[in-house]
Amino acid sequence: MYDPIALGEVVARSVVRKSLRGEERKYYRFRGGRWYGGIATADCVGCNLRCKFCWSWRVRDNYTRVGKFYNPFQVASALIGIARRRRYRLVRISGGEPTLSRRHLLNVIEEVEKQGLYFILETNGILIGIDKSYARDLSKFSKIHVRVSLKGASPDEFHCLTGAKPEYFEYQLKALENLLDYGVSCNPAVMLSFSSDENMRSLISRLKEIGKVLIDEFEPEYVFLYPHVIELMRRHGLKPRKAYYPDKIPSELI
Repeated sequence: MYDPIALGEVVARSVVRKSLRGEERKYYRFRGGRWYGGIATADCVGCNLRCKFCWSWRVRDNYTRVGKFYNPFQVASALIGIARRRRYRLVRISGGEPTLSRRHLLNVIEEVEKQGLYFILETNGILIGIDKSYARDLSKFSKIHVRVSLKGASPDEFHCLTGAKPEYFEYQLKALENLLDYGVSCNPAVMLSFSSDENMRSLISRLKEIGKVLIDEFEPEYVFLYPHVIELMRRHGLKPRKAYYPDKIPSELI
């Protein structure tokens, strides 16, 4: 059992650094893709969770040896270039936890917004839940949407899926509350592959208390059965109730 804040601080010492051109962050690739109907993506290195179903776990677990440092202007330029070439209007940082490098992230969003592009922030939300000023800083942007990926539907599920202290599930919910308080567009994306119906109903009730808009924008999320994801889940003895192969055909993990 670990503390995601303490782990994030350890990881950040290897994947974030200061430079004359701002805070630099490690990335391992830049790409276009079909998600959201087409989006430019910068895959960063480093996360403060150790999810047992993570699609990028091989990079995540080798954060000291993988990737190259980029300043925010280089990252924004790469994203903008991909978006322009492919006629996307959306960009994002994925692959790890973008919020580990706060100044870097804010600078990237700022540069992207100057070009009229829309930024999708995919995050586990823990740091936004811990520190409400993070939500305040994000509220300064007009072209942003925050997708908070909840790891399960309850504290116990969160602990089972991540190995982290169960109380940090509450900070994921707090992140949604903080974002709504500052008027930041957001939604919960909930990993339900391992959830019981009872826990899902309880979560829906809690989200409704935070804000009805969270129910309207509720996004179910399910595991994709890439071979390396199956390998990781088998290592942890984890079996989803519902999952999908990459071609989106529903299946059970055997």
